[in-house]
Amino acid sequence: MEQTLVILKPSTVIRGLMGEVINRFEKKGLIIAGMKMIQLTDDILAEHYFHLVDRPFFPSLKRSMMASPVVVMCVRGVEAVSVVRAMTGATNSRVAAPGTIRGDYSMSGQQNIVHASDSVENAEIELKRFFRDDEIFDYKPATIDALYGEGEC
Repeated sequence: MEQTLVILKPSTVIRGLMGEVINRFEKKGLIIAGMKMIQLTDDILAEHYFHLVDRPFFPSLKRSMMASPVVVMCVRGVEAVSVVRAMTGATNSRVAAPGTIRGDYSMSGQQNIVHASDSVENAEIELKRFFRDDEIFDYKPATIDALYGEGEC
């Protein structure tokens, strides 16, 4: 099974939406394999958003990502990266489809509720940035046979 990084951004934490967003991933059948609350730092944001550091909006992005703690999660499932990306919706929440997390909970391109890894390769890199090996758990939920057909996982 694939695993991916999800960050519940300060806009989620401050607005009290953590449980609702986590619940949507769980209801979909994704497995929360690791989760913790952390305060992001200048260094980790510069590393995580290295491709945006020279953009004029980066200082604003950094301030918004440090406005409160965030929740980082390792989410696991068959094709987890693409499933999570589909669930989160377009980065600019104003154009995100209704029914997606951003489409339902956000009106902003920056205060857009969640970060989700955009590829299997980046998920691996990003998970290592936020989790030690002993913070990600490999377990089989009792519901797994009701989530996937025979041979799917």
